[in-house]
Order: sequence, then C-alpha cells, then structure tokens
Amino acid sequence: MATHITWHPSLSRHERNSLRKQQGYTIWFTGLSASGKSTIATALEQHLLHLHYAAYRLDGDNVRFGLNKDLGFSERDRNENIRRIAEVAKLFADSSTIAIASFISPYKADRQIARELHEKASEHGNDDPIPFVEVFVDIPVEIAEKRDPKGLYKKARAGEIQEFTGISAPYEAPENPDIHIRSDQLTVEQAVAEIVKYLEQKGLIKLGS
Repeated sequence: MATHITWHPSLSRHERNSLRKQQGYTIWFTGLSASGKSTIATALEQHLLHLHYAAYRLDGDNVRFGLNKDLGFSERDRNENIRRIAEVAKLFADSSTIAIASFISPYKADRQIARELHEKASEHGNDDPIPFVEVFVDIPVEIAEKRDPKGLYKKARAGEIQEFTGISAPYEAPENPDIHIRSDQLTVEQAVAEIVKYLEQKGLIKLGS
C-alpha cells in the first residue's frame, strides 16, 4: 500500500453537479445469476439516458475482461472484485454520472464496504456523501436455475464450475435493501418504473423537467 501520498483538492462535487445539472450516485444491483439484474440495469440505463441523465453501467462483461481480468472466483478474489468495482463506481458518481453496477456481489460485508466507500466520500473537503442505492433483484434459485440462459447452473450441478453462487457458494441476501424487486413477479418495464419512482421520491432525479 502506498503511504507517501496526499489528497490534492480539486473541484467540489457540488460544483460538478451544478455545472452538469445532475447529481452523481451509484445504483448497485445484486442478485443471483439469471435473476434478471443485468437486463433490468440495462433497461434502466437506457431509460435514464432518454431522460437526459448521464448514466453508465458496469457489469461483468466490461469489468471482468479488463480491470479485473486477473481475478478468479475464490472468496478472496470475489471480495477484491467488488472492492475495485465500488471504487470505480464511486469515481463515476463523483464525476456527476449515475453509476449503475450490476454484479452478483454475494457477500453482505462486501456490499457494506461498497456503501461505506460512498458514505466516506465526504471526508476530503466539505462535500456530502455520495448516495448509494442498493437494489436486490430477488428470485428463487429454482426459477433462476430453470431460466439458466448461459447454461451455468447446469454446469455447476455437473461439477464443471466450482464456487458457483447459489449452488456451491453462498449468496447472502440483503436484509434491508433500498429497493426490493421480485423479478419473477414483475416485468422489466415494471421493475424500471419501481426504481425510477424511488429515485424521484429521494430527489435523485426530476421527471418532467
């Protein structure tokens, strides 16, 4: 760990938000593989862009093949995977962009670390903490296994994939998520509407402006 570094003051988050006319924050999707979280996250990103809000989605496709290509799926690597993603999401949010993170992120402790990184963003300077919205895309593992669009559950059952969340590795469901979506009971459009409603209620977006 580097120790001989100091924080260099720059533009405040408030100044960036004012200039870009939007607030940056992170929307963190968590849920089992095949729960539909990436599908909902993609639809949300498109909807926010249509509302003229700058948003960017982070998921396994654009992180695991680049920033985190050196990581596997052991518990230690999963921890580091989420830590790095949380730091990147925080930087996007600090730039007044809406960061949409869509990852299984199976461990409560890792998700709490991600939240605390955003809460502690106010330690340098006088800015407010960066909002962090946890979205639990909930689905019974039996239904997720029936969906199995990539055939991953089948491979995990056959022992071809080790440490597979929900089968041979644990998933620790959020106890108090900001938003709870039952993806087997809502359409993608309904799920997006629920999230947008929450964002508007919290003053994170303004509709009709």
